[in-house]
Amino acid sequence: MVKKIIINKHVNSIAMPDNLKIGLMIAEHRIKCSVKGCNFDYFNFAFGQSPFHVPPPIVKSLSKNADKGHYSDAEGIPALREAIVKFNKKYFGIKADPSRVVIGHGTKGMMYTIFNIIEGHIIIPSPSWIGYAPQAHLLGKKIHTMHLKKENSYKIDLKDLNLVFKKLGRGKKQHILVLNNPHNPSGAVYTKKELIGIANLCRRNNVLVLSDEIYALMTYNFKKFVSMGRIYPKGTFVTNGISKDRSSAGYRLGYCILPSTCCDEIKKDFKKVAATVYTNVSTPIQYAAIDGFNPNSEIEEYFKITRSIHRIIGICMSEAVGKIKGLCTTCPEGGFYFLIDFNKYKKELKKKGVINSNSLAKSMISHPHHIGLVTGDACMLRSNDFSARIAFVDYDGKRAFMGFKKNPPRSKKEELDFVKKYAPKIISGVAAISQYVNWLKE
Repeated sequence: MVKKIIINKHVNSIAMPDNLKIGLMIAEHRIKCSVKGCNFDYFNFAFGQSPFHVPPPIVKSLSKNADKGHYSDAEGIPALREAIVKFNKKYFGIKADPSRVVIGHGTKGMMYTIFNIIEGHIIIPSPSWIGYAPQAHLLGKKIHTMHLKKENSYKIDLKDLNLVFKKLGRGKKQHILVLNNPHNPSGAVYTKKELIGIANLCRRNNVLVLSDEIYALMTYNFKKFVSMGRIYPKGTFVTNGISKDRSSAGYRLGYCILPSTCCDEIKKDFKKVAATVYTNVSTPIQYAAIDGFNPNSEIEEYFKITRSIHRIIGICMSEAVGKIKGLCTTCPEGGFYFLIDFNKYKKELKKKGVINSNSLAKSMISHPHHIGLVTGDACMLRSNDFSARIAFVDYDGKRAFMGFKKNPPRSKKEELDFVKKYAPKIISGVAAISQYVNWLKE
Protein backbone atom coordinates (compact mmCIF):
# COMPACT_ATOMS: atom_id res chain seq x y z
CA MET A 1 0.00 0.00 0.00
CA VAL A 2 1.28 3.44 -0.93
CA LYS A 3 1.37 5.60 2.21
CA LYS A 4 3.02 8.67 0.72
CA ILE A 5 3.97 9.75 -2.78
CA ILE A 6 7.60 10.90 -2.77
CA ILE A 7 8.44 13.85 -5.01
CA ASN A 8 11.74 14.31 -6.83
CA LYS A 9 13.89 16.56 -4.64
CA HIS A 10 14.63 18.92 -7.55
CA VAL A 11 10.93 19.85 -7.87
CA ASN A 12 10.98 21.36 -4.39
CA SER A 13 13.90 23.59 -5.42
CA ILE A 14 11.69 25.62 -7.76
CA ALA A 15 8.69 27.87 -7.14
CA MET A 16 5.70 29.04 -9.14
CA PRO A 17 6.95 31.70 -11.64
CA ASP A 18 6.22 35.20 -10.36
CA ASN A 19 4.23 36.20 -13.44
CA LEU A 20 1.73 33.44 -12.59
CA LYS A 21 2.03 33.92 -8.84
CA ILE A 22 1.08 37.58 -9.22
CA GLY A 23 -2.10 36.52 -11.00
CA LEU A 24 -3.08 34.57 -7.87
CA MET A 25 -2.14 37.55 -5.70
CA ILE A 26 -4.37 39.82 -7.79
CA ALA A 27 -7.34 37.51 -7.22
CA GLU A 28 -6.66 37.63 -3.49
CA HIS A 29 -6.33 41.43 -3.46
CA ARG A 30 -9.51 41.85 -5.50
CA ILE A 31 -11.42 40.14 -2.69
CA LYS A 32 -9.74 42.29 -0.02
CA CYS A 33 -10.33 45.48 -2.00
CA SER A 34 -13.99 44.69 -2.68
CA VAL A 35 -14.55 44.30 1.07
CA LYS A 36 -13.04 47.76 1.55
CA GLY A 37 -15.24 49.18 -1.20
CA CYS A 38 -12.21 49.83 -3.40
CA ASN A 39 -12.71 50.40 -7.12
CA PHE A 40 -9.85 48.10 -8.12
CA ASP A 41 -7.53 49.35 -10.86
CA TYR A 42 -4.56 47.04 -11.38
CA PHE A 43 -1.46 48.07 -13.30
CA ASN A 44 -0.20 44.94 -15.03
CA PHE A 45 3.53 45.60 -15.39
CA ALA A 46 4.49 42.07 -14.31
CA PHE A 47 3.51 39.78 -17.16
CA GLY A 48 5.87 39.94 -20.13
CA GLN A 49 3.47 39.22 -22.96
CA SER A 50 3.23 41.16 -26.20
CA PRO A 51 0.01 43.22 -26.28
CA PHE A 52 -0.31 42.98 -30.05
CA HIS A 53 -2.39 40.69 -32.24
CA VAL A 54 -1.00 37.66 -34.03
CA PRO A 55 0.02 38.73 -37.57
CA PRO A 56 -2.80 37.93 -40.04
CA PRO A 57 -0.61 35.77 -42.36
CA ILE A 58 0.03 33.38 -39.45
CA VAL A 59 -3.65 33.31 -38.45
CA LYS A 60 -4.76 32.60 -42.02
CA SER A 61 -2.14 29.90 -42.41
CA LEU A 62 -3.20 28.20 -39.16
CA SER A 63 -6.79 28.07 -40.39
CA LYS A 64 -5.65 26.69 -43.73
CA ASN A 65 -3.52 23.99 -42.10
CA ALA A 66 -5.85 23.00 -39.26
CA ASP A 67 -6.50 19.64 -40.95
CA LYS A 68 -2.85 18.56 -40.63
CA GLY A 69 -3.33 16.33 -37.62
CA HIS A 70 -0.53 13.86 -38.36
CA TYR A 71 2.72 13.33 -36.49
CA SER A 72 5.66 15.19 -37.98
CA ASP A 73 9.46 15.13 -37.73
CA ALA A 74 10.68 15.41 -34.13
CA GLU A 75 13.20 18.11 -35.07
CA GLY A 76 10.60 20.07 -37.04
CA ILE A 77 9.09 19.91 -40.52
CA PRO A 78 11.65 20.56 -43.31
CA ALA A 79 9.76 23.50 -44.85
CA LEU A 80 9.76 25.40 -41.54
CA ARG A 81 13.43 24.73 -40.85
CA GLU A 82 14.31 25.95 -44.34
CA ALA A 83 12.23 29.09 -43.84
CA ILE A 84 14.01 29.77 -40.51
CA VAL A 85 17.41 29.40 -42.19
CA LYS A 86 16.49 32.00 -44.84
CA PHE A 87 14.94 34.29 -42.23
CA ASN A 88 18.06 34.25 -40.05
CA LYS A 89 20.33 34.91 -42.99
CA LYS A 90 18.21 37.90 -44.05
CA TYR A 91 17.75 39.54 -40.63
CA PHE A 92 20.79 38.39 -38.63
CA GLY A 93 23.41 37.36 -41.19
CA ILE A 94 23.61 33.83 -39.75
CA LYS A 95 24.63 31.23 -42.30
CA ALA A 96 23.31 27.81 -41.41
CA ASP A 97 21.73 24.81 -43.09
CA PRO A 98 18.40 23.23 -42.06
CA SER A 99 20.15 20.31 -40.34
CA ARG A 100 21.34 22.75 -37.64
CA VAL A 101 17.79 23.96 -36.87
CA VAL A 102 15.70 22.24 -34.21
CA ILE A 103 12.08 23.22 -33.53
CA GLY A 104 10.95 23.12 -29.90
CA HIS A 105 7.77 23.59 -27.84
CA GLY A 106 8.48 27.24 -27.21
CA THR A 107 11.88 28.86 -26.71
CA LYS A 108 11.62 27.97 -23.02
CA GLY A 109 11.21 24.29 -23.93
CA MET A 110 14.13 24.57 -26.32
CA MET A 111 16.38 25.91 -23.55
CA TYR A 112 15.36 23.08 -21.24
CA THR A 113 16.38 20.60 -23.94
CA ILE A 114 19.78 22.31 -24.34
CA PHE A 115 20.43 22.35 -20.58
CA ASN A 116 19.40 18.70 -20.46
CA ILE A 117 21.59 17.50 -23.31
CA ILE A 118 24.73 19.64 -22.95
CA GLU A 119 27.15 18.79 -20.15
CA GLY A 120 28.52 21.50 -17.87
CA HIS A 121 27.72 24.04 -15.19
CA ILE A 122 25.48 26.97 -16.16
CA ILE A 123 26.64 30.58 -15.74
CA ILE A 124 23.70 32.97 -15.40
CA PRO A 125 24.19 36.75 -15.32
CA SER A 126 21.95 38.49 -12.76
CA PRO A 127 19.46 40.17 -12.96
CA SER A 128 17.97 37.78 -15.47
CA TRP A 129 14.82 36.35 -16.99
CA ILE A 130 12.70 34.34 -14.60
CA GLY A 131 13.12 30.99 -16.37
CA TYR A 132 16.81 30.02 -16.59
CA ALA A 133 17.56 29.17 -12.95
CA PRO A 134 14.42 27.08 -12.24
CA GLN A 135 15.10 24.93 -15.29
CA ALA A 136 18.69 24.36 -14.18
CA HIS A 137 17.51 23.51 -10.65
CA LEU A 138 14.91 21.09 -11.98
CA LEU A 139 17.66 19.27 -13.91
CA GLY A 140 19.99 19.28 -10.92
CA LYS A 141 22.53 21.43 -12.76
CA LYS A 142 25.13 23.50 -10.93
CA ILE A 143 24.54 27.27 -11.33
CA HIS A 144 27.06 30.07 -11.07
CA THR A 145 25.46 33.49 -10.66
CA MET A 146 27.34 36.46 -12.11
CA HIS A 147 26.01 39.75 -10.75
CA LEU A 148 25.85 42.51 -13.35
CA LYS A 149 26.62 46.10 -12.43
CA LYS A 150 24.31 49.06 -12.76
CA GLU A 151 27.28 51.27 -13.77
CA ASN A 152 27.97 48.88 -16.66
CA SER A 153 24.36 49.12 -17.90
CA TYR A 154 23.67 45.60 -16.59
CA LYS A 155 25.91 44.06 -19.24
CA ILE A 156 28.55 41.36 -18.76
CA ASP A 157 31.86 42.83 -17.61
CA LEU A 158 34.85 40.97 -19.10
CA LYS A 159 36.90 41.20 -15.89
CA ASP A 160 34.09 39.68 -13.86
CA LEU A 161 33.52 36.99 -16.50
CA ASN A 162 37.23 36.16 -16.46
CA LEU A 163 37.07 35.70 -12.67
CA VAL A 164 34.15 33.27 -13.05
CA PHE A 165 36.09 31.26 -15.63
CA LYS A 166 39.13 31.26 -13.33
CA LYS A 167 37.05 29.76 -10.50
CA LEU A 168 35.74 27.13 -12.91
CA GLY A 169 39.24 25.96 -13.80
CA ARG A 170 39.88 27.73 -17.08
CA GLY A 171 38.75 25.25 -19.68
CA LYS A 172 39.36 22.03 -17.77
CA LYS A 173 35.67 21.25 -18.20
CA GLN A 174 32.96 22.47 -20.57
CA HIS A 175 30.42 25.02 -19.24
CA ILE A 176 27.52 27.09 -20.61
CA LEU A 177 27.14 30.88 -20.42
CA VAL A 178 23.60 32.25 -20.78
CA LEU A 179 23.53 35.47 -22.81
CA ASN A 180 20.23 37.34 -23.17
CA ASN A 181 20.30 40.00 -25.87
CA PRO A 182 18.35 42.31 -25.75
CA HIS A 183 18.48 41.89 -22.01
CA ASN A 184 15.48 41.02 -19.89
CA PRO A 185 15.02 42.87 -17.51
CA SER A 186 17.11 45.99 -18.30
CA GLY A 187 16.42 46.38 -22.04
CA ALA A 188 20.16 46.73 -22.76
CA VAL A 189 21.57 45.66 -26.15
CA TYR A 190 25.14 44.44 -26.62
CA THR A 191 27.42 46.04 -29.21
CA LYS A 192 29.45 43.99 -31.66
CA LYS A 193 32.65 44.90 -29.78
CA GLU A 194 31.18 43.70 -26.49
CA LEU A 195 30.10 40.40 -28.03
CA ILE A 196 33.53 39.84 -29.58
CA GLY A 197 35.13 40.32 -26.14
CA ILE A 198 32.76 37.80 -24.55
CA ALA A 199 33.25 35.32 -27.42
CA ASN A 200 37.04 35.50 -27.20
CA LEU A 201 36.95 34.72 -23.47
CA CYS A 202 34.51 31.85 -23.97
CA ARG A 203 36.54 30.40 -26.81
CA ARG A 204 39.73 30.38 -24.71
CA ASN A 205 38.00 28.79 -21.71
CA ASN A 206 35.97 26.01 -23.36
CA VAL A 207 32.67 27.75 -22.63
CA LEU A 208 29.62 27.41 -24.86
CA VAL A 209 27.02 30.18 -25.14
CA LEU A 210 23.26 29.86 -25.05
CA SER A 211 22.27 33.11 -26.76
CA ASP A 212 18.64 33.90 -25.96
CA GLU A 213 17.66 36.31 -28.75
CA ILE A 214 13.88 36.19 -28.39
CA TYR A 215 13.70 40.04 -28.38
CA ALA A 216 16.22 40.55 -31.21
CA LEU A 217 13.75 41.87 -33.79
CA MET A 218 12.42 44.27 -31.16
CA THR A 219 15.75 46.14 -30.96
CA TYR A 220 14.67 49.75 -31.50
CA ASN A 221 17.59 50.59 -33.78
CA PHE A 222 17.56 47.20 -35.45
CA LYS A 223 20.61 47.93 -37.63
CA LYS A 224 22.71 47.87 -34.45
CA PHE A 225 21.67 44.39 -33.36
CA VAL A 226 24.34 41.71 -33.76
CA SER A 227 23.69 38.02 -33.12
CA MET A 228 26.20 36.00 -31.12
CA GLY A 229 25.59 33.33 -33.74
CA ARG A 230 27.63 35.45 -36.16
CA ILE A 231 30.42 36.24 -33.70
CA TYR A 232 30.91 32.80 -32.17
CA PRO A 233 29.23 30.31 -34.55
CA LYS A 234 31.26 27.31 -33.40
CA GLY A 235 30.19 27.61 -29.78
CA THR A 236 26.77 29.30 -29.73
CA PHE A 237 23.28 27.86 -29.42
CA VAL A 238 21.00 30.62 -30.76
CA THR A 239 17.44 30.37 -29.46
CA ASN A 240 14.51 32.37 -30.79
CA GLY A 241 10.83 31.99 -31.60
CA ILE A 242 7.56 33.73 -32.43
CA SER A 243 6.28 34.48 -28.91
CA LYS A 244 7.45 38.08 -28.60
CA ASP A 245 8.09 39.75 -31.99
CA ARG A 246 5.11 38.01 -33.59
CA SER A 247 2.92 38.07 -30.45
CA SER A 248 2.26 34.32 -30.65
CA ALA A 249 3.23 33.18 -27.14
CA GLY A 250 0.34 30.70 -26.96
CA TYR A 251 1.48 28.94 -30.13
CA ARG A 252 4.46 27.54 -28.17
CA LEU A 253 6.92 27.42 -31.03
CA GLY A 254 10.59 28.16 -30.61
CA TYR A 255 13.76 27.04 -32.30
CA CYS A 256 17.49 26.65 -31.85
CA ILE A 257 20.30 27.06 -34.36
CA LEU A 258 22.96 24.63 -33.20
CA PRO A 259 26.67 25.55 -33.23
CA SER A 260 28.38 25.00 -36.57
CA THR A 261 30.66 22.42 -34.92
CA CYS A 262 27.75 20.14 -33.94
CA CYS A 263 28.33 16.72 -35.47
CA ASP A 264 25.60 14.43 -36.78
CA GLU A 265 25.62 12.54 -33.48
CA ILE A 266 24.68 15.66 -31.48
CA LYS A 267 21.97 16.53 -33.99
CA LYS A 268 20.60 13.02 -33.55
CA ASP A 269 20.65 13.52 -29.77
CA PHE A 270 18.42 16.59 -30.06
CA LYS A 271 16.05 14.68 -32.32
CA LYS A 272 16.07 11.72 -29.93
CA VAL A 273 15.24 13.84 -26.86
CA ALA A 274 12.52 15.75 -28.73
CA ALA A 275 10.92 12.49 -29.86
CA THR A 276 11.10 11.10 -26.32
CA VAL A 277 9.72 14.15 -24.50
CA TYR A 278 7.14 15.78 -26.77
CA THR A 279 7.13 13.72 -30.04
CA ASN A 280 6.89 16.89 -32.17
CA VAL A 281 5.70 20.46 -31.93
CA SER A 282 2.03 20.75 -32.99
CA THR A 283 2.01 20.06 -36.74
CA PRO A 284 -0.62 22.72 -37.71
CA ILE A 285 1.30 25.32 -35.67
CA GLN A 286 4.50 24.50 -37.53
CA TYR A 287 2.83 24.92 -40.92
CA ALA A 288 1.23 28.18 -39.76
CA ALA A 289 4.62 29.50 -38.60
CA ILE A 290 6.12 29.13 -42.07
CA ASP A 291 4.20 32.23 -43.18
CA GLY A 292 5.63 34.04 -40.17
CA PHE A 293 9.16 33.44 -41.44
CA ASN A 294 8.70 33.67 -45.21
CA PRO A 295 9.34 37.19 -46.58
CA ASN A 296 6.18 39.24 -47.07
CA SER A 297 5.35 42.94 -46.81
CA GLU A 298 2.63 42.45 -44.17
CA ILE A 299 5.00 40.79 -41.68
CA GLU A 300 7.70 43.38 -42.43
CA GLU A 301 5.26 46.21 -41.71
CA TYR A 302 4.17 44.42 -38.53
CA PHE A 303 7.78 44.31 -37.26
CA LYS A 304 8.34 48.00 -37.98
CA ILE A 305 5.13 49.24 -36.37
CA THR A 306 5.30 47.09 -33.24
CA ARG A 307 9.00 47.89 -32.78
CA SER A 308 8.24 51.62 -33.01
CA ILE A 309 5.40 51.40 -30.48
CA HIS A 310 7.56 49.46 -28.02
CA ARG A 311 10.24 52.14 -28.36
CA ILE A 312 7.83 55.04 -27.88
CA ILE A 313 6.10 53.59 -24.84
CA GLY A 314 9.27 52.17 -23.26
CA ILE A 315 11.28 55.36 -23.47
CA CYS A 316 8.32 57.53 -22.47
CA MET A 317 7.62 55.45 -19.36
CA SER A 318 11.24 54.93 -18.30
CA GLU A 319 11.94 58.66 -18.59
CA ALA A 320 8.79 59.55 -16.63
CA VAL A 321 9.56 57.08 -13.81
CA GLY A 322 13.18 58.26 -13.78
CA LYS A 323 11.96 61.78 -12.98
CA ILE A 324 10.36 60.60 -9.73
CA LYS A 325 12.62 61.79 -6.92
CA GLY A 326 14.94 59.06 -5.66
CA LEU A 327 14.28 56.59 -8.46
CA CYS A 328 16.64 55.55 -11.26
CA THR A 329 15.68 53.61 -14.38
CA THR A 330 17.42 51.92 -17.25
CA CYS A 331 16.62 53.24 -20.72
CA PRO A 332 15.50 50.28 -22.85
CA GLU A 333 17.12 49.75 -26.24
CA GLY A 334 14.99 46.75 -27.14
CA GLY A 335 12.18 44.51 -25.90
CA PHE A 336 9.49 45.70 -23.50
CA TYR A 337 11.18 45.86 -20.09
CA PHE A 338 13.22 48.24 -17.99
CA LEU A 339 14.50 48.25 -14.41
CA ILE A 340 13.56 50.66 -11.63
CA ASP A 341 16.04 51.14 -8.79
CA PHE A 342 14.32 51.82 -5.43
CA ASN A 343 17.52 51.40 -3.39
CA LYS A 344 17.66 55.03 -2.26
CA TYR A 345 14.52 54.28 -0.25
CA LYS A 346 15.87 51.22 1.59
CA LYS A 347 15.30 52.74 5.05
CA GLU A 348 11.79 53.89 4.17
CA LEU A 349 10.95 50.50 2.64
CA LYS A 350 12.08 48.62 5.74
CA LYS A 351 10.04 50.94 7.96
CA LYS A 352 7.00 49.94 5.89
CA GLY A 353 7.79 46.26 6.40
CA VAL A 354 9.49 45.70 3.03
CA ILE A 355 12.46 43.85 4.50
CA ASN A 356 13.92 42.35 1.33
CA SER A 357 13.66 42.45 -2.46
CA ASN A 358 11.06 39.66 -2.60
CA SER A 359 8.64 41.62 -0.42
CA LEU A 360 8.82 44.71 -2.64
CA ALA A 361 6.51 43.17 -5.28
CA LYS A 362 4.03 42.12 -2.58
CA SER A 363 4.03 45.61 -1.12
CA MET A 364 3.46 47.33 -4.46
CA ILE A 365 0.59 45.09 -5.50
CA SER A 366 -1.22 45.48 -2.18
CA HIS A 367 -4.04 47.95 -1.46
CA PRO A 368 -4.11 50.79 -2.31
CA HIS A 369 -1.16 50.70 -4.75
CA HIS A 370 -2.20 47.87 -7.12
CA ILE A 371 1.08 47.92 -9.09
CA GLY A 372 2.13 44.53 -10.43
CA LEU A 373 5.83 44.13 -11.21
CA VAL A 374 8.62 41.57 -10.71
CA THR A 375 11.33 41.76 -8.03
CA GLY A 376 13.75 39.67 -5.98
CA ASP A 377 14.37 35.98 -6.66
CA ALA A 378 12.26 36.11 -9.82
CA CYS A 379 15.00 38.26 -11.40
CA MET A 380 17.84 36.56 -9.46
CA LEU A 381 18.42 39.81 -7.56
CA ARG A 382 20.20 39.86 -4.22
CA SER A 383 17.87 40.06 -1.20
CA ASN A 384 19.11 43.60 -0.44
CA ASP A 385 18.69 44.89 -4.01
CA PHE A 386 15.39 46.76 -4.16
CA SER A 387 15.11 46.91 -7.93
CA ALA A 388 12.03 45.98 -9.95
CA ARG A 389 11.29 44.93 -13.52
CA ILE A 390 8.60 46.80 -15.42
CA ALA A 391 6.91 45.20 -18.44
CA PHE A 392 5.38 48.17 -20.26
CA VAL A 393 2.68 46.23 -22.09
CA ASP A 394 -0.54 47.17 -20.27
CA TYR A 395 -2.46 48.60 -23.22
CA ASP A 396 -4.64 47.55 -26.15
CA GLY A 397 -1.98 46.59 -28.69
CA LYS A 398 -4.23 46.19 -31.71
CA ARG A 399 -5.82 49.60 -31.16
CA ALA A 400 -2.38 51.19 -30.78
CA PHE A 401 -1.16 49.35 -33.90
CA MET A 402 -4.03 50.63 -36.05
CA GLY A 403 -3.64 54.15 -34.63
CA PHE A 404 0.07 54.19 -35.45
CA LYS A 405 -0.54 52.81 -38.93
CA LYS A 406 -3.10 55.55 -39.65
CA ASN A 407 -1.14 58.42 -38.13
CA PRO A 408 2.42 57.67 -36.94
CA PRO A 409 3.81 60.25 -34.46
CA ARG A 410 6.60 62.39 -35.91
CA SER A 411 7.85 64.34 -32.91
CA LYS A 412 8.50 63.88 -29.19
CA LYS A 413 5.27 65.71 -28.38
CA GLU A 414 3.27 63.55 -30.79
CA GLU A 415 4.82 60.45 -29.24
CA LEU A 416 3.70 61.55 -25.76
CA ASP A 417 0.22 62.30 -27.11
CA PHE A 418 0.21 58.83 -28.70
CA VAL A 419 0.99 57.19 -25.33
CA LYS A 420 -1.71 59.24 -23.58
CA LYS A 421 -4.30 58.23 -26.18
CA TYR A 422 -3.44 54.57 -26.75
CA ALA A 423 -1.74 53.55 -23.48
CA PRO A 424 -3.45 55.55 -20.71
CA LYS A 425 -2.63 52.97 -18.02
CA ILE A 426 1.06 53.57 -18.71
CA ILE A 427 0.55 57.23 -17.76
CA SER A 428 -1.62 56.48 -14.72
CA GLY A 429 0.80 53.68 -13.74
CA VAL A 430 3.64 56.20 -13.53
CA ALA A 431 1.43 58.32 -11.26
CA ALA A 432 0.73 55.25 -9.10
CA ILE A 433 4.48 54.59 -8.74
CA SER A 434 4.95 58.24 -7.73
CA GLN A 435 2.20 57.88 -5.14
CA TYR A 436 3.87 54.75 -3.79
CA VAL A 437 7.12 56.69 -3.31
CA ASN A 438 5.19 59.44 -1.51
CA TRP A 439 3.65 56.77 0.74
CA LEU A 440 7.15 55.52 1.58
CA LYS A 441 8.11 59.01 2.74
CA GLU A 442 5.09 59.43 5.03
